[in-house]
Amino acid sequence: MPELPEVEVVRAGLDPAVTGSTVLGVTVLDERALTRYPGSGEQFEAALTGRSLRGAARRGKFLWIPLEPALSGDSADEALVAHLGMSGQLLLRAPGAPVERHERVRLDIQHPEHGEVAIVFADQRTFGSLTLDPLVPTPDAAPGGYGTLDPSVPRQVAHIARDPLDPAFSDRAFRSALARKESAIKRVLLDQSTISGVGNIYADEALWAARVHPETPARAMSSRTVNRLLVEVRGVLEQALAEGGTSFDAQYVNVNGQSGYFAHSLNAYGRTGEPCPRCGRPIVRVSFMNRSSHFCPHCQRLGGARVR
Repeated sequence: MPELPEVEVVRAGLDPAVTGSTVLGVTVLDERALTRYPGSGEQFEAALTGRSLRGAARRGKFLWIPLEPALSGDSADEALVAHLGMSGQLLLRAPGAPVERHERVRLDIQHPEHGEVAIVFADQRTFGSLTLDPLVPTPDAAPGGYGTLDPSVPRQVAHIARDPLDPAFSDRAFRSALARKESAIKRVLLDQSTISGVGNIYADEALWAARVHPETPARAMSSRTVNRLLVEVRGVLEQALAEGGTSFDAQYVNVNGQSGYFAHSLNAYGRTGEPCPRCGRPIVRVSFMNRSSHFCPHCQRLGGARVR
């Protein structure tokens, strides 16, 4: 599943194309891509056609593009929201380009400087979605997410916590949240209501880098250990961003259809039985929440954290 770096790569690629553009037309080829939208495909097409777009924003794994309001100067009150699910792609194509394999929705837009371009939403497994959603104020009055200065967020995204690359993310609030949780730290890292955007791959990598066992109880971690973990979470995410994300197959691509190469930099995830890059002992794999955890039992010892 695409995680924060993969989604941020897509957001960054979309932003210059959509900012200031006008939607010329919308074609819904498969209404399964509108599972979060309350209306029909025809209603979705009509609601978007003729609307002007602002820049692309992101919180965790959710993307949204605020729509310009009817009156110039007003705050945006509605956004086009995208969730890539397991295999969703947002691709930029030339106007009139052939239909993509697994294409579900196409937006034809006009940019004031770059001319016409098509935004294609393709999704092989149909777990991703597009919708229109009202924007609601953020409780802390800070910008809603990465890539926007507006203190608002789509209503369907409001329950998603800020991600660790968000300038408004609070390290203090995160430490306080962990102090109240009996759950294992990896489970907390995957809880999108506590911290967003850290999926299975990057949780394994950050925990390895911080030398923290994935089953360590969150409340047993010292403030120093939590701080070290946050440093490593950010480091892993930033490195993955620099390398275009992690691509294990053709599903995970940027807006130009190019794959990321962070998979070549992984230290723990997917390296079962291989030597740990730090100590040389074998990396192990255990079942975790219908997925897998990969870690080094020597470097990441359970019970090494202390209760505050």
